[in-house]
Amino acid sequence: MLMQRVDFPGSEGQKLAARLDLPDQPPRAYALFAHCFTCGKDIFAASRIAAALTAHGIAVLRFDFTGLGASEGEFANTNFSSNLEDLIAAANHLRSTHAAPSLLIGHSLGGAAVLAAARHVPETLAVATIAAPSDPAHVVAQFAAHVGQIQQEGEALVQLAGRPFKIKKQFLDDVAEQRLLKDIAGLEPALLVMHSPHDQTVEIGSATRIFASAKHPKSFVSLDDADHLLTRRSDAGYVADIIAAWSSRYIDKADSQR
Repeated sequence: MLMQRVDFPGSEGQKLAARLDLPDQPPRAYALFAHCFTCGKDIFAASRIAAALTAHGIAVLRFDFTGLGASEGEFANTNFSSNLEDLIAAANHLRSTHAAPSLLIGHSLGGAAVLAAARHVPETLAVATIAAPSDPAHVVAQFAAHVGQIQQEGEALVQLAGRPFKIKKQFLDDVAEQRLLKDIAGLEPALLVMHSPHDQTVEIGSATRIFASAKHPKSFVSLDDADHLLTRRSDAGYVADIIAAWSSRYIDKADSQR
């Protein structure tokens, strides 16, 4: 696997840090990966998925959303809509420098983001979600004890995954306005929903609602006792191999019809 460090302007013009993983041979397709809420492009699950896809000849671009990791900007000023715009900017970067992504992959809130972004990336042939919520507002449960303070004072410092993050009222307002199931109902690309029935962060009902809202072709894979972040190497490897095998059907079919 080859790797290139790249950057591109995000939704507000700030520089977003990215990594492009490439197969040894010219890629037969490009994928775009969206990480989980407050995570980053180098989270273990993202690394394993990228490695598996490059082994199947698919290049993968993963990046840090605004205000996270090595990307510029203030996290407190971001929301679901700005994440969506960052994803579209990433797709535009791939389109202008290599080729538009035909596969979108999202983990947790990143899964909700790719579901919303697919209609803005017309080259998308397949979308895969991992432990994604059916409603972006679900993420508010992670700091529910602070919602009253945020509503009253306009912002609050909350602990997420052991780190402090400032959440502003505009974030709450933005996720409340999202209508993700409507986006899913209009989804044209093939869809793969992957979720563990024992996920303690995003309950399995979200996967049910996503799957039920989507048209065929669609597939569902249970992740059994995997945790939300796929911290076990075996779980991350399983997800990576499934996405690589499943997406090849749609990418290869498109190639054969050209």
